[in-house]
Amino acid sequence: MNTSPVYLDHAATTDINRAALAALTEQMTRTGNPSSLHGAGRRANRVVDEARGQIARAAGAHPSEVIFTSGGTESDNLAIKGLFWSRRAANPDARLILLAGIEHHAVLDTAEWLQAQEGAELLWMPVDADGVLDLAAATALIDDHHERIALVTLMWANNEVGSVQPVAALAEYAAGYGIPLHTDAVQAFTSVPTDFAASKAATMAISAHKIGGPVGIGALLVRRDVVLTPTQHGGGHERKLRSGTLNAALAAGFGVAAEAAAAVRQNEYERLCALRDRVIDAVAELIPEAVLNGPADREHTGQRLPGNLHYTFPECEGDSLLFVLDMLGICSSTGSACTAGVPQPSHVLVAMGRDARTARSVQRFTLGHTSDERDVEKLLEALPEAYGRAKKAGMAADESSIHTAGTGFTR
Repeated sequence: MNTSPVYLDHAATTDINRAALAALTEQMTRTGNPSSLHGAGRRANRVVDEARGQIARAAGAHPSEVIFTSGGTESDNLAIKGLFWSRRAANPDARLILLAGIEHHAVLDTAEWLQAQEGAELLWMPVDADGVLDLAAATALIDDHHERIALVTLMWANNEVGSVQPVAALAEYAAGYGIPLHTDAVQAFTSVPTDFAASKAATMAISAHKIGGPVGIGALLVRRDVVLTPTQHGGGHERKLRSGTLNAALAAGFGVAAEAAAAVRQNEYERLCALRDRVIDAVAELIPEAVLNGPADREHTGQRLPGNLHYTFPECEGDSLLFVLDMLGICSSTGSACTAGVPQPSHVLVAMGRDARTARSVQRFTLGHTSDERDVEKLLEALPEAYGRAKKAGMAADESSIHTAGTGFTR
């Protein structure tokens, strides 16, 4: 009897693509620093260049715009700090960072660090009840404060509730004032169309292990006319933006994964949407009080990530539900994490207008390239029992002891 757990946390990380694994392992047996001038170095450099081209094609970018990093977090740090420092150097009054409360902590914490250490000021853009940016309000903020805005940052798709954001519209509007926009596209890349050139974004963060590539490598796409101040220094690699010896093996795996995921993107989008809709329909019958967070997107118009399901399950701790599901063989994720014994609400749901108690009673299920009907059926079989047990356990603390910081939510 197969007792393997059902993995429904593909937004956190997903299985490596077999072709990507083959490319990775092949290159790991070969020696050569891509910066060396001898034959082994030139061979490694060709591997990196090929991967750079594969990623660029998948992302709608020029190969020279692909700057390799260690992953999405480093890419966000390089973009936000680099843009802020370069813009402030050109105009000391440009200290405002325009952002929304739904951003991943790689963006939020970087912006807050700049606020605490570098004199940045944060200007918050509102989102609606589905976690989608209020574009009219955002553009009004740009109109009112454009002379002091250093940069705008808006994730392409939210990692918790799956809402896809109007990145291109906001980037184009900001560009009218000469303001650069950074977008964290870690969740969106190869799941929904993410054409870097067409988006008008200045920078875009992506990561390999979210799309079937290896852990430990990502990229920041940097438009060729954009000036960034580096966050680390050394040999001047990657257009002098990110010094450090390039890992040809990881790059090869990333490139193959990007090419493979891009090739099947539309078919995979429809397949995952169908599985997602199957869960939505069934949960509505099995647990009527459960609330789907984010756009439903039943017409598959790209308003929501295809494999994302994020629910509020009233009157139970998200952590409790996660642990019961885990015991029943279902791997999921929660918008809350326990810090010193105190459950924390999802900062994304708080930004969407939910109260702290509701924002603790959530669960995220994310489908990926290995997900199938059997996974969905096992989830639906386990979920009513898990919810019943978690609800019986109740809420761990009343709202007076709850803080909104530090959700600990994985991408």
